[in-house]
Amino acid sequence: MRPSSEPIRLFVSFPESLVGQPVIFELVKRFDVVPNIRRANVEEHSGWIILELGGTEDAREAALAHLAGIGCTVNRMEGDVVAG
Repeated sequence: MRPSSEPIRLFVSFPESLVGQPVIFELVKRFDVVPNIRRANVEEHSGWIILELGGTEDAREAALAHLAGIGCTVNRMEGDVVAG
């Protein structure tokens, strides 16, 4: 297990089939990561979340693979997403 480092910043969009699912909760339970939701928009047919994801590097990479595997689009971001 690799040590924890700075959280990674992500933009995650998800399809209608996942709108009602506890996607972030599942990441916490399955991969022992720590999410910090900075912004989000969830509507009837789609949604997106900007979040910082903490935890070990291995846990974060497994969580990202899981998100992609269930149909989410995941993009890494740089900078402070709240400050602009």
